[in-house]
Amino acid sequence: MFRNILVADSGKGHVETMVGMMQRLPSFAGARFTLLHVLDVQGKKSLADGMEAGARLLAQAVGAMKLDPATVTTILRQGDIKQTVLTVSEEINADLMVMGSRGVGRLKSILLNSASQYVFQLSNRPMLLVRDDLYVRHPNRLLVAVDGTTISDTALNLACDMARGVEGMTVRVVHVSSQRGGSQVAKRILDKARLNGRRLGVDVEIEERNGNAAQEICNAVENSNSDLLVLASPDRRPTVARNLVDLDKLLGSSISDYVRVKAPCPVLLVR
Repeated sequence: MFRNILVADSGKGHVETMVGMMQRLPSFAGARFTLLHVLDVQGKKSLADGMEAGARLLAQAVGAMKLDPATVTTILRQGDIKQTVLTVSEEINADLMVMGSRGVGRLKSILLNSASQYVFQLSNRPMLLVRDDLYVRHPNRLLVAVDGTTISDTALNLACDMARGVEGMTVRVVHVSSQRGGSQVAKRILDKARLNGRRLGVDVEIEERNGNAAQEICNAVENSNSDLLVLASPDRRPTVARNLVDLDKLLGSSISDYVRVKAPCPVLLVR
């Protein structure tokens, strides 16, 4: 399913642990990994020291992730990490980007110069975000949020592809409705999700919730003790504005922005 994965490794957080777990799944079989470390240094002496330290970090990361060296390319560059991640993702045509996140939202992430927030705004590629403050577990329990849109169907298909044929891995589908008591719209969405799962060889569990969508998705993750959340994150900007920031994400008012900060597990954003 994934064939060309970019891992932006800062040497901090739990990205290496998460990748090490996920690369053993059948859906990652045959994938090639590009490990990127970006140096932000100035001056000849600091650059030389940084290059040496960066090379050691990348070598250690390959070992920590238990990757086959034949399937790994390492890239060490100097510059702004945000722009460099975006540039390299285009160069290698990545079909998944993996980044760590400090779990800060809204304007705080801008003030802290958050790389993951910036890339999240401007990239149209799937992203796996792993918060630094989370305990990462092997992804045995997947939760998918659906809303009846085509892109949420894609998110469910991706989760089912990951779980199909893997013993002990489950997929739970949640839909958050604004109506209490079980709406017909929610029933249609969840019935469709169940049928799609069966078509893909996975018996999915379904759940309807009521209330604020972002908050209830996070509550569903916690209540089900899910290890990975798969969430559609549509780009609402017109084509002519794709190189501009998405103000909803910038201000933290989108569902995906809230969830990436608050969800108690790593988040796979499907674009």
